Amino acid sequence: MAASNAIYSGLIRLHILHHASKEAIFGLGIIEELGRHGYRLSAGTLYPLLHGLEREGYLRSFEKRNGRHSRRLYRATPVGRKALQKAKTKVHELFAELFEDG
Repeated sequence: MAASNAIYSGLIRLHILHHASKEAIFGLGIIEELGRHGYRLSAGTLYPLLHGLEREGYLRSFEKRNGRHSRRLYRATPVGRKALQKAKTKVHELFAELFEDG
């Protein structure tokens, strides 16, 4: 993970959880979504994040076949949704503190 991504890794994880709680996500799709927000991740950076979130119980993956092709999709688990809700409170508190001086 590049140095700037290391600083933002928690925000990237929250972003992933946010989208995975709304709908099933896939690697290239979330790379593109994160890119729209200024994060530049390679597959070699993203997939270990996804696998780590899955190992920790925040995401669950499944394979979806479309003819001869298949894609691994990820959804937030109940544990992941609960963690996201708790994180939103913490992020709100942090942002309020970061921007209180204007």
